[in-house]
Amino acid sequence: MKKIMIVEDDKVIAEELFYLLNNSNYEAVILNDFKNAKKEILGSNSNLILLDINIPYLNGELLLKEIRKESHIPVIMVTSKSNESDEVISYSYGADDYITKPYNPTILLLKINALLKRCEMNKTTISYKDLIFDIGKGIVKNNNKEIILTKNEIIIFNMLLSNKDRIVSKDELMTELWNNDEYINENALTVNISRLRSKLDEMGYPNIIETRKGIGYTII
Repeated sequence: MKKIMIVEDDKVIAEELFYLLNNSNYEAVILNDFKNAKKEILGSNSNLILLDINIPYLNGELLLKEIRKESHIPVIMVTSKSNESDEVISYSYGADDYITKPYNPTILLLKINALLKRCEMNKTTISYKDLIFDIGKGIVKNNNKEIILTKNEIIIFNMLLSNKDRIVSKDELMTELWNNDEYINENALTVNISRLRSKLDEMGYPNIIETRKGIGYTII
């Protein structure tokens, strides 16, 4: 489950965001210590920050500038202002996206989902146990061995590893493959999963992909 930190000094708005995110399958946390905001944010292990511009001690734009000196954590600026200069300053300080209050909750969730997905896709490598998955090269390796994955296997393994905290449905996998210009049906998906399992077996992980009957697959 992705963790999102809410940096908002209006308690009513912060709580609304908290319930919205928790009800949308995110782990939401609210920043309370604005005096030590940078330290709290960097130590939270969050996957994304919703950062209001008008917060105590250090405004959101200056706080973002300080965060960017140490971290590339995804940040969406949230503000009640509609001034274009705020948007320009936010982007120049390193914001990944921007939304203005009052915002449509559905639009906010779409922005969060798109940003998190974009960040996952931009990762060049993913580590799992002693395996290193180089997405760009399509290689899985550990200290003893290295194997090459096909295009479909890369897409499937990336999808499973990027969602290792949940079950990925067959429909999701087939849609991801279709979006990459590869038509695939359920039988073809099963074949690709089987081939990927065989390769991972060679690496010493025979049971890393678990089938959840009637639902999909998960990494264990």
